[in-house]
Amino acid sequence: MRLKNILIAVKDVEKSKGFYHALFGLDVVLNQEEKVILTEGLVLQDASLWKACIGRDIRTENNACALYFEERDMEGFVKKLEKLYPDTAYINRLTEHSDGRKMLRFYDPDGNLIEVGTPLIF
Repeated sequence: MRLKNILIAVKDVEKSKGFYHALFGLDVVLNQEEKVILTEGLVLQDASLWKACIGRDIRTENNACALYFEERDMEGFVKKLEKLYPDTAYINRLTEHSDGRKMLRFYDPDGNLIEVGTPLIF
């Protein structure tokens, strides 16, 4: 068995497609009306459809999980994020850890938590 996709609920699929393409370069693999599969296996599903599927309200900004991306040029990424999405809600802004790794956490427009950090070196 293998993990195939990660699905997140979004209020506006088109807006979210633009967000994930502009910031992370994710492209559309499969485009259905209420669900879109992006490269890297991220699935955007209309929140109303997801709510109907699970029979419960959707809790945004629940902080129970995060989409994790790696970026070598963290300062450049922060500049792009601030330029394209100046109203971004941050958990923490760019931080440098004692090992030299940099990271930041913020919410996408639908309250899904995202973490971006410099690559781990093994």
